[in-house]
Amino acid sequence: MTHIESVGETPIENRTSEADQPRDSLVALFDAPLKLDAGVELSPLQIAYKTYGKLNAQRSNAVLICQALTGDQHAASRNPVTGKGGWWDTLIGPGKPIDTERYFVISSNVLGSCMGTSGPASTDPSTGKPYGLTFPVVTIRDMVRAQAMLLDHLGIETLFAVAGGSMGGMQVLEWAASYPHRVFAALPIACATRHSAQNIAFHEVGRQAVMADPEWRSGRYLIEGTNPRRGLAVARMGAHITYLSDAALHRKFGRKFQDRSNPTFSFDADFEVESYLRHQGIAFVERFDANSYLYLTRAMDYFDLAADHDGILANAFKSSKTRFCVVSFTSDWLFPTSESRATVHSLNASGARVSFAEIVTDKGHDAFLLEEPELFGIVRGFLEGAATARGLDRAS
Repeated sequence: MTHIESVGETPIENRTSEADQPRDSLVALFDAPLKLDAGVELSPLQIAYKTYGKLNAQRSNAVLICQALTGDQHAASRNPVTGKGGWWDTLIGPGKPIDTERYFVISSNVLGSCMGTSGPASTDPSTGKPYGLTFPVVTIRDMVRAQAMLLDHLGIETLFAVAGGSMGGMQVLEWAASYPHRVFAALPIACATRHSAQNIAFHEVGRQAVMADPEWRSGRYLIEGTNPRRGLAVARMGAHITYLSDAALHRKFGRKFQDRSNPTFSFDADFEVESYLRHQGIAFVERFDANSYLYLTRAMDYFDLAADHDGILANAFKSSKTRFCVVSFTSDWLFPTSESRATVHSLNASGARVSFAEIVTDKGHDAFLLEEPELFGIVRGFLEGAATARGLDRAS
């Protein structure tokens, strides 16, 4: 096993090697195989990650950030592909709720993704070509196992906290279930302990949009020099609707026309909301791999903590000493508050220490990524309390 740091931001020559050449990230390489839930072993394994802040002498102030579906390791720093700020820099940074002047923050690209960690766009060493659909299907638990390997590599035995929203929240819950002895505090936000039938259905529509694109080429588009842009853009458009609320869409767009006062009586983007969704789709295909989208949505679909523990959710957290703070949003219909309440009830049944907050907002599921002062206060307060309980003072 070796550990290297990528140098600079050298332009990537072609898309085939993009996943193998992360820019502006650290890279951990593992020769030891990672056994997956699919029953196969993955080797070699590469994990791209970023760190913020400084690890204290006791190695007790590490916070792991778990990415949402289309996130990456650039949680609190400029993304070298998009040029935009980190996807969670509302929460992470000096003086922010997850304070990088106090905590050592680790953010890794999940297994199966496309920003430097092994995934379907990575090169298969046995063929010298991108894996495509020969890459094994992964689960949320596989992602967490890979993250545990990264922490071992960094010499971090226990985490002060694990935090994430949506798919990231699923990883937080899996961390608490699989490695309770390694997690002091857990912040699962806008998520659930299993994916609902409705959410699986939404994901399937998105996957079918990708696979129906003739440029998908049965997943071999990287090898054949094509790109299923249209299919992936449509998948993103459909998914993006689920991240918002009706109130948020109405407030932002209503029925306003785009750069015109009357309908064109055509199928152009007459309405502002249509133009917005098309923009979201086009922007997404410039930074994300289509096959990775298939793999990560499938990983979310397979997530079911109760099923992994004899059908009893409380068993997943039995005798856990981890402190939990579960957060939901009133307008989140993708992961409604009822799902978070079920999680809290199971945590209570297991005897875990848990607090719960439902934040009133009309911003929908995406509220965890946006300017939400109440969320900031809750996260800050929870971590402050946990830090006091652990004896993690500012001088540590």
